[in-house]
Amino acid sequence: MIVLIFFFVLLWNEAQSWGVKNGVLHNSIWLERAAGVYHREARAGKYQLTYAEAKAVCEYEGGQLATYQQLEAARKIGFHVCAAGWMAKGRVGYPIVKAGSSCGFGKTGIVDYGIRLNRSERWDVYCYNLHAKECGGIFTDAKHIFKSPGYPNEYENKLICYWHIRLKYGQRIHLQFLDFDVEDDTACMADFLEVYDSYDDITGFVGRYCGDELPDDIISTGNLMTLKFLSDASVTAGGFQIKYVAVDPPSKPNDEKNATSQGNTNFLSGKFGIM
Repeated sequence: MIVLIFFFVLLWNEAQSWGVKNGVLHNSIWLERAAGVYHREARAGKYQLTYAEAKAVCEYEGGQLATYQQLEAARKIGFHVCAAGWMAKGRVGYPIVKAGSSCGFGKTGIVDYGIRLNRSERWDVYCYNLHAKECGGIFTDAKHIFKSPGYPNEYENKLICYWHIRLKYGQRIHLQFLDFDVEDDTACMADFLEVYDSYDDITGFVGRYCGDELPDDIISTGNLMTLKFLSDASVTAGGFQIKYVAVDPPSKPNDEKNATSQGNTNFLSGKFGIM
């Protein structure tokens, strides 16, 4: 019995680290890369996108609205999101892998709201982007150096890349920028790198970076971190090279406040602050 309890605790810790809620793996980077389908909501929050705005979100990231068939294919390999979103042809729905009383009406499959006649209704969105599978990666080593596609040559247009770092439970991630050159503009709206102190690119936003100024080091609050790189349809630059190493958490509670502010490190805000 003790062995079983210990085994269950290990599984639970693993599940929490990999973004499981209600027993279902959801919004995972590896699923997005495997299926090409991903969920987005507006920066303002849940259910804020009209059909036209939803379509623009997908196209801005180099993709398109996911079809019902693409969303179902993703669902079959574990994609589960309890949030209704626009799909191609003005359809709205969401994928359920495991039935629950609070989501999916107790059933599995695509919860289908059908084609909406009113395109001004506000929902989230499901996008499809094969480019998401062409770059990025999942790293579990204690240290690693990764680069933008093609580095040291310039990266290409219309890229969307995810790098997901997952260390041992209790460790933190020290992120260091070795080289950085991304198309610059006043609001980092063209090409940019975003850093998230979380498993996905929905929560834990740290900062958005562009230009050729070397960003400050970043130390995570936990053992997970996600980086997202996006390039638009014009103008490229030299790209970047980033190193991370595993670090142990502060031994004293009072040290935690200093852990993200000593030297050239930064956690709370990026180049333009918290969005």
